Amino acid sequence: MLETSARLLALLSLLQARRDWPGEALADRLHVSPRTVRRDVDRLRELGYPVRATKGPDGGYRLDAGAELPPLLFDDEQAVAVAVALRTAQVGGIEEPARRALATIRQVMPARLRGRIDALEVTAVRSARDVARPVVDPSVLVAVGSAVRAREVLRFDYDGGSSPLLGSGDAAFRPPRRVEPHHLVTWGGRWYLVAWDLEREDWRTFRVDRMTPRSPTGPRFAHRALPAVPVGAGSVRSGARGAAGEEDGRGSGDGPGAGAQAGGARGRDRQGRGKEPDVATYVAHVFSRPRWPVEGEVVLHARADALAPWVGDQGVVEAIGPDRSRLVAGSWSWRGLAAWVGMFDVPFEVVGPQELRDAVRELGERYRGALENR
Repeated sequence: MLETSARLLALLSLLQARRDWPGEALADRLHVSPRTVRRDVDRLRELGYPVRATKGPDGGYRLDAGAELPPLLFDDEQAVAVAVALRTAQVGGIEEPARRALATIRQVMPARLRGRIDALEVTAVRSARDVARPVVDPSVLVAVGSAVRAREVLRFDYDGGSSPLLGSGDAAFRPPRRVEPHHLVTWGGRWYLVAWDLEREDWRTFRVDRMTPRSPTGPRFAHRALPAVPVGAGSVRSGARGAAGEEDGRGSGDGPGAGAQAGGARGRDRQGRGKEPDVATYVAHVFSRPRWPVEGEVVLHARADALAPWVGDQGVVEAIGPDRSRLVAGSWSWRGLAAWVGMFDVPFEVVGPQELRDAVRELGERYRGALENR
């Protein structure tokens, strides 16, 4: 009986690791006959696992998604990673479900893993501002995320939005917003939706805690590329008004950078400047504060994950290869930016603008002169 149970767990692990398995391959991996594999698949189905037989020359099996969540099988590293992620979850709306999920997983963990999790004391520290931020209903997150995945027009009521009131007196109301949802993101402990506003014909960011989705969703739409993020000081200043709105609720009410993007994104698309960013780069651009008088771009010969802790909030680093990273950063002067980039102590190339090139050249000549004058 123990041998059969262990074989079922091994079979389940194989089915989770790969989309399709030929029956003969499963039999070889488990050192049993194809007939035994068929019987074990039937046992998994009785336990609630949706194992489907696949057609073809070889014939085989596939583990499909089911209507209910059956028991899952994690290896040791996966179990620890899930537990740590749940323990440190601090985005509004999921903290309590994360704690319940962690308790459930811990209860069924083997003793060796439970000891490792208990020994790992991790505390997600939240600032006073984070504690005051509103909680998002998980059902709203699911509704918005489903519309993003299905690429269906989303209609929703938006508390504190900038749409004009219709009617008068107690009967006044704001019409629902209609958007093409692009991506759900988190920033500073809040959930945001990045979307194309169909009425305003421009990109907007919406705080999900202010959204009340309406059903049904609208028609499907084709993917729309995010606007390019240009290099230069203007890319920082464009988010100034929205950044203030994110902190204290002023501005358009659509979230950081909402009003500031009007017209600018369309203009950049027509001019063809920059390139389509990933959503993280775009959101960082929209939420940025106007702190640095100058901004430039370089390519560093180093891994992005090694650079990111030292870049901090002075710039945005993006991996473009195994050992190459694009860095867009600002400083108080072009010479200051050139000196700061040199402090990473790795080879680099200046992408632009010309002022940064000139500053790097000037610093190089200054250092060379310091050696020649001795």
